[in-house]
Amino acid sequence: MFNPADLKTKIFLDSGQVAETRQALNLLGFLDGQTTNPSLIAKNFQAGSGSKISENELLAFYRGQIEEITGLMPQGSISVEVYADSQTPAEQMVSQGLEMFNWSPNAYIKLPITKAGLEAAEELIRQGIRVNLTLCFSQEQAAAVASMAKNAQAGQVYISPFIGRLDDQGLNGLSLIRNILKMYRQQSAGVLVLAASLRNLGHLQQCFRLETDIITAPFKVLSAWAEAGFSLSDEEIENNHQLKDLPYQEFDLLRPWQDFSLEHELTNRGLQQFADDWNALIK
Repeated sequence: MFNPADLKTKIFLDSGQVAETRQALNLLGFLDGQTTNPSLIAKNFQAGSGSKISENELLAFYRGQIEEITGLMPQGSISVEVYADSQTPAEQMVSQGLEMFNWSPNAYIKLPITKAGLEAAEELIRQGIRVNLTLCFSQEQAAAVASMAKNAQAGQVYISPFIGRLDDQGLNGLSLIRNILKMYRQQSAGVLVLAASLRNLGHLQQCFRLETDIITAPFKVLSAWAEAGFSLSDEEIENNHQLKDLPYQEFDLLRPWQDFSLEHELTNRGLQQFADDWNALIK
């Protein structure tokens, strides 16, 4: 029988739907947290209504979902994402983050790995706010986040590298997780790695094998794990050799974060997609 104590990896649900939170809790018997983003919330809203609303109404809907999720797992870590596009200044992200932090006692504010996003994260960390730096697609971006967060408290900062979206480009997203974990562990970085964009059971099991700090997975992946008897073994699931491993790089995490390149096409695309999905609902 599966025992959560056997896992060194915390398990989050990646969903904007309260109904899926209930389903996952019933399926697993527990959840350590949940991640949300503008696209997931927009998808949830559209499922219940085809009409457009004001931005304040959409934010109120988002807050309501977070409060319901918190009620289902009062001790769970809940990631809430600010609205940001390529033009959103750090000050605006900070303002949103301070407001959203009040939505749940265990909120983590999701911010994009951009210059403005890291500037906002730096200020929020100074104010004692927990943050989750998202849309990570390179080891250098992860180095910048660790450098930025070097004065943060233990457990105050997550980074969310995306596996599946790299796989879509013919790159092995799991190799990015492996490289970041190696770099952080070698240099005693305090940032927790939250593996995201898990598409299948293989992604999940290999994250367990790597002893990733946290994974967030959609309900269908958690269901596949349950159907497999909650197996922690990935013996039959080798890396797809058609995917190209990302090489490990040496970065000094004591360097100023501004020295690192944050640019990545997939980060730009993801940011735009979140903004488009959100704006599509607003009058």
